[in-house]
Amino acid sequence: MPTVSLCMIVQSESENIRRCLDSARECADEIIIVDTGSSDDTKSICSEYGAKILDFPWSGDFSAARNYGLEQASCEWILWLDADEELR
Repeated sequence: MPTVSLCMIVQSESENIRRCLDSARECADEIIIVDTGSSDDTKSICSEYGAKILDFPWSGDFSAARNYGLEQASCEWILWLDADEELR
């Protein structure tokens, strides 16, 4: 089976992130979280899932944050999700 990195850009997503991570935990071999300045407990929730949490100052450029997260992925495949999405 190929390995899968789940990569996400987040900021203050504590209301959504648990549902998203629960839905993807069975297929993700690693979780890469690019946090752009959360002011809630998003990062602590992600750490419960064993995520690699990276702080990235928000510059208004989604592609910069996304590319930073992709550079950190070590698996063969990458799954990209937003915090308000979930796999079914």
